[in-house]
Amino acid sequence: METNKNESNGISKNVFVMGLVSFFNDIASEMVYPIVPIFLTAVLGAPASAVGFIEGIAGATASLLQVVSGRMSDKMRKRKIFVIFGYSFSTVSKVILGFANVWSVVLFGRFVDRFGKGVRTSARDALITESSTESNRGKSFGYHRAMDTAGAVVGPLLAIFLLQYFNDNLRMIFLIAFIPGIIGVILFAAFVKETPKTSFKKETQKIAWKNLDPSFKIFLVISTIFAIGNSSDAFLILRAQNLGLSVAMTVFAYVFFNFTYAIFSTPAGIISDRIGPRKMLFSGFVLFGLVYLSFGLANTSGVLWILFPIYGCYMALTEGVGKAYIANMVSHENSGTVFGIYQTVIGLCAFLSSLIAGLLWDHIGVSVPFIFGGITAFIAAFLFLFLEKRSRCLRTTAK
Repeated sequence: METNKNESNGISKNVFVMGLVSFFNDIASEMVYPIVPIFLTAVLGAPASAVGFIEGIAGATASLLQVVSGRMSDKMRKRKIFVIFGYSFSTVSKVILGFANVWSVVLFGRFVDRFGKGVRTSARDALITESSTESNRGKSFGYHRAMDTAGAVVGPLLAIFLLQYFNDNLRMIFLIAFIPGIIGVILFAAFVKETPKTSFKKETQKIAWKNLDPSFKIFLVISTIFAIGNSSDAFLILRAQNLGLSVAMTVFAYVFFNFTYAIFSTPAGIISDRIGPRKMLFSGFVLFGLVYLSFGLANTSGVLWILFPIYGCYMALTEGVGKAYIANMVSHENSGTVFGIYQTVIGLCAFLSSLIAGLLWDHIGVSVPFIFGGITAFIAAFLFLFLEKRSRCLRTTAK
């Protein structure tokens, strides 16, 4: 057995360390993320449509790069170098945000951050796939998401403390966020090992749409429909402020979201390994639809303390589980490319959804983006329930 793998019921050393890396990286990212939309609108005077444009560009940048970096990672049979460079770019972006004086500089900072995410994510997910077995893959991805999201709990709490200490100086938060980011880069460079790839065959490096698993193609189409209504979480933060929460309380509500996301991610992955990811994903789509409709229809800030944690449950049911679902449908040698294809398509939809959300917010009403997102989620859930089942039946018949 490879030295970087534990027994099938556990997780590998690589996955364990990558969880720590994501923990520190997300402390840095989530110190910054919940205050960026507030910084844009309250400090720089940008409209909601500008927030949507920035977040859309940022998401699209990450996703467009993921298919390229994933493919390059597969061809080079290297994962580690892509992840190191990716985390480094994201760390430097915090400094750029700290010196922003117009929203175009914030756009550049977010671009650099998401450029880093685009470079690293497909290679990192492929490395997690290679560092786990089919029997513990859901647990491995679930653990990684749990650590990632634990950092997303600590980061905003740290930001709240620092906001009090520095008298709401948002720029100082951006600069301090550099420190946990660079710790994550050092941990990854020092302790994560490249996995052996002697079993890779050159002929399997070629990939074509017709050769992809039918379930993956259906899942990609359904995820595309879902993503069109799944705008940036920045709009949840703006909605919280719109309903009357202060900056500190808005960030604290965001902590509740990340807390439930963190504590349920690993259990969700374990349950997924036992009952299969399809049921988990369907439940997640439905839950998202209910939560987004509730965000749209809410008329008091009190309900947010219920909605943000439930939104965290949705994330736990879908993020790590969705990746494990994809990982089980592709070969290791093409996993970087397939993850890249998936992330690219979803990211392009994220650009569209955030742009749509910003325009709906500014020109029709603050509730409309969430009602739109809830409707698309229910459509996606319905299609996933019936089309994926049909795909499995066809595949069984073919065999």
